[in-house]
Amino acid sequence: MSDASRYPVPTGTHRVESSVKRSRFIATAARAVDPDAAHALVDRVRAEMPDATHHCWAFVAGAPGSTAQLGMSDDGEPHGTAGRPMLNALLHGGVGEIAVVCTRYFGGVKLGTGGLSRAYADAVKLVLASLPTVERVERVRVSVTVGYPEIDALRRLLAERSVVVEGEEYGAEVRYRLAVPAPDLEAFRETVAELSQGRAVIDGP
Repeated sequence: MSDASRYPVPTGTHRVESSVKRSRFIATAARAVDPDAAHALVDRVRAEMPDATHHCWAFVAGAPGSTAQLGMSDDGEPHGTAGRPMLNALLHGGVGEIAVVCTRYFGGVKLGTGGLSRAYADAVKLVLASLPTVERVERVRVSVTVGYPEIDALRRLLAERSVVVEGEEYGAEVRYRLAVPAPDLEAFRETVAELSQGRAVIDGP
């Protein structure tokens, strides 16, 4: 499984359509930080395409491959032919906090259970292949107090390490309130100590 503190998640809503033996498969993917967000996506897609034959879905509300919070539905397709293959594709897709709704418009040709399973799994793989993502990083809040001569070097370090500045206070010295990517915290502490020759004060977490 991927690093549980840092992984790609969907950005926005992404949709891809495919056709299998005249049936249309429309896969809609979006971020799902929890089951409620996944169910909200399902409701949104149902409302958008109320005339579709099926709205099958699956979600993984956690790190890629995590099985702590997941769900699926065949929505009237034969048992195990839609939700399960969709979920399997998501669990191996390398993206976290994701829900996919696969909307089917029946084209008049039955696909059989094997054909259905492949079609739904392929629809998820297809939407994942072009899915825009952003890195989700667990952050740790710390404060750093430095002298004015160290400000420029510290600001360069903040940009290099993707540290978010949440506040600045100027007095005899400068105090920054920061959100540091958790995997980088120890290296960040060491670098701040080096650039300030040990004079910087780091508080937290």
